[in-house]
Amino acid sequence: MSKIMFDYTKSVLERVSFDPILFCKELEKAIKALLPYEMELLREWLLKFIIEKPELKQCLLIVNT
Repeated sequence: MSKIMFDYTKSVLERVSFDPILFCKELEKAIKALLPYEMELLREWLLKFIIEKPELKQCLLIVNT
């Protein structure tokens, strides 16, 4: 079940990546919903994902706190 939630979270984040503010809001929701080990996976995915979208770099602060 948790794999489904993680994949859903990535899907949502990819869809809203055009807007940094919306992306950060969805990321905050994901942090509340995901398990600790899933957060590690999400952090790794984010680092790779924002390479192509530097405007989202500010959202890493949310994950690192």
